[in-house]
Amino acid sequence: MTDAQPGLGQPDGSGAGFAGVDASALLAALPDPVALLHPGGEVTLNAAAQERITRASPQGDWQALFQAESADAVRAAVMGALEGRTSRVTARAVDTVAPALVTVSPAGGGVLIHLHVARDPLEVALELMDSLRLGMTVQAPDSRILHANRAAEQILGLSLDQLTGRDSMDPRWQAIHPDGSAFPGDTHPSVQALRSGEAVYHVPMGIFHPPSGEQRWLDVTALPRRAPGSAQPKQVTTVFNDVTDLYTTQKALRGSEQRFRSLVEATAQIVWTTQPDGAFLPPQLDWEAFTGQTPEEYSQAGWLGALHPEDRAHAIAAWEGAVAARRPYITAYRVRRADGVYVAMDARGVPVLDERGAVSEWVGTNTDVTELRAAQQELMDANADLEARVQTRTAELAQVTRFSTLLLTAVGEGIFGLDPRGVTTFANPAAARIFGHSVESMIGQSQHDLIHHHHEDGRPYPVSECPIHQTLRDGQTRRIERDVMWHASGRAVPVAYVVTSTQDASGQVGGAVVMVQDITEREQARQQLHEMIENLERSNQDLEQFAYVASHDLQEPLRTIGSYTELLARRYGGQLDERAGQYLTYTQGAVERMRSLIQDLLAFARTGRQDTPLTPLALNDLMAAAASNVQGTLQGGGTLTWHTPHSVLGQASLLTQLLTNLVSNGLKFCAPGQPPQVHVTSRLEGAFVHLSVQDNGIGIAPEYHTRVFDIFQRLHHRDSFAGNGMGLAICRKIAEHHGGQIWIESSPGRGSTFQVSLPAVPTP
Repeated sequence: MTDAQPGLGQPDGSGAGFAGVDASALLAALPDPVALLHPGGEVTLNAAAQERITRASPQGDWQALFQAESADAVRAAVMGALEGRTSRVTARAVDTVAPALVTVSPAGGGVLIHLHVARDPLEVALELMDSLRLGMTVQAPDSRILHANRAAEQILGLSLDQLTGRDSMDPRWQAIHPDGSAFPGDTHPSVQALRSGEAVYHVPMGIFHPPSGEQRWLDVTALPRRAPGSAQPKQVTTVFNDVTDLYTTQKALRGSEQRFRSLVEATAQIVWTTQPDGAFLPPQLDWEAFTGQTPEEYSQAGWLGALHPEDRAHAIAAWEGAVAARRPYITAYRVRRADGVYVAMDARGVPVLDERGAVSEWVGTNTDVTELRAAQQELMDANADLEARVQTRTAELAQVTRFSTLLLTAVGEGIFGLDPRGVTTFANPAAARIFGHSVESMIGQSQHDLIHHHHEDGRPYPVSECPIHQTLRDGQTRRIERDVMWHASGRAVPVAYVVTSTQDASGQVGGAVVMVQDITEREQARQQLHEMIENLERSNQDLEQFAYVASHDLQEPLRTIGSYTELLARRYGGQLDERAGQYLTYTQGAVERMRSLIQDLLAFARTGRQDTPLTPLALNDLMAAAASNVQGTLQGGGTLTWHTPHSVLGQASLLTQLLTNLVSNGLKFCAPGQPPQVHVTSRLEGAFVHLSVQDNGIGIAPEYHTRVFDIFQRLHHRDSFAGNGMGLAICRKIAEHHGGQIWIESSPGRGSTFQVSLPAVPTP
């Protein structure tokens, strides 16, 4: 378009040449850009048109209202208007990507051009999101932010300049998931929408909010935008709102719900739900676990089958009444546990209402109150007892509460309280009785100065070393098993006590409570026990010495008898008649038995008297020595085997004797017609080695399992099995001398197994 064309001149803004038309007023009233082309070539522009042209063309050419590709269509419409035709043309205006509707019409010999510009959808969307307080950003394919509305700036705490160009990968977002885990940029909703081409809805995301320095929570939706005919998104529009308050509320609600659930689980045996009409339907896992009923058994009214028959009528009546009236269900009945035991329970249920006020379900609990009822009964009994006792008390405890009076009076131990300085604030009668003071004289006094001022040996007891004052300083509970406190008469009272701190509302140590026990009788009993042990040990030593001396002294006359008997048999054997010879044989046998008995008595007396230290000994070596000792018996047809790889601490001679006695017993007490077999094994059990000596002999009845270890105990006549009843007694004494034990496992006809525990060699 050029100025040579008719009516296409430059603007003068005057509006002259239109008779009777107030062009300026008309144009000023229109919000859209309007240009009035006068017949003489002048152009009148309204403010909207003037603003657009000024931005696009410093010369003020009205044609600058349109983009180049729309110029031909607009010029054709202007020519048509000069010929009297009105045209409407779709054109592209400057400063917008939205299409514009251009109306070109005749006007008093000139042309009126009306440009109606549709608002940019993005601009409209941004304003709409602002009005809804929703943040909105437009991001490029590489997730860079191109546009953002004011709500986005406010929610994100960043200006438009700060947002423009920032992408989803930027670490400054500090994005996290609701569980607190990191939310990587390549998984953000906007990036996912760009990659997949699909919208991503309502993703919770936490981001760092710079102005407040806190985390803000967003609900994010990402909508991909495609160019016409393209499958790949050209942009993504991300819409989000600040749900921090909602998130905080929900988190608090979840915490409250969890606390409630924990409380219910901690206090209730059964949690159940029903339908709005009260129907008890599966699954009811707590009910199943407690009662053992199956879903088929408890469904609907089947749960009544688990109730005690006497309780069913009132239970169902209470339930039906609560359901009908929509009121809380409160009752008590006995429920049969899975093991068949009836348990007292409190049942509670409440209706859950929806937003319309209708019952959506019932939620309830059954609580096992067996222990509570027992505790209540015990408490009532205790209270009754305490009430009876408090009647006899005087006003000495008037300054303490009734509960403290009952408690302090009931216990037999002395109890007194201290303030942070160690001054007595209360004391019970037992404490006053222990220390020979009245309750009144103890209260208000320094406890340490009054009853804890010296050690037992008379040395002063500094407050800094006093366990009670240490607790007043650090709040730690201390238990003292033995100390002395001082009676008003000046004598020391042996005591054991526990001191526990008390705390004020701020958690600071506010004092202490001391529970003290007079252990005078315990000390006396301990001393008596010590003296009894000493006397017993002395008696045992005397008995052992007596046995040793007596046995030793008996050998001399026995040797004389034996010698002369042997001499008689050798010199006069052929001169004696048959009966005299038999008497002589009896005498010689008695001498041999007496000699064996004395030797065993000496061995028994010597056992444990030696102070030889215990040394590491290989059981294999000890077994070899024992096998040598019973070699004669083994040559007669017996079998001895062993698997003893361990070592023990002991005295070689004593342990060899122990093993010899046990093996000899196993070989001796064999079943008729069956060769004796003895097998010895060992195993390590903690700090001890466990020996098992097993034989295939005649066995021992259970009622004799303890008796066989007593001295001089025989279960068989000498004619059947030789011996004097000392062997197992010696074995027990040797085992106990080593700090071990010995016992038997046996039954008649099944052989015997002697079990021995001996100290193992410590591991380095």
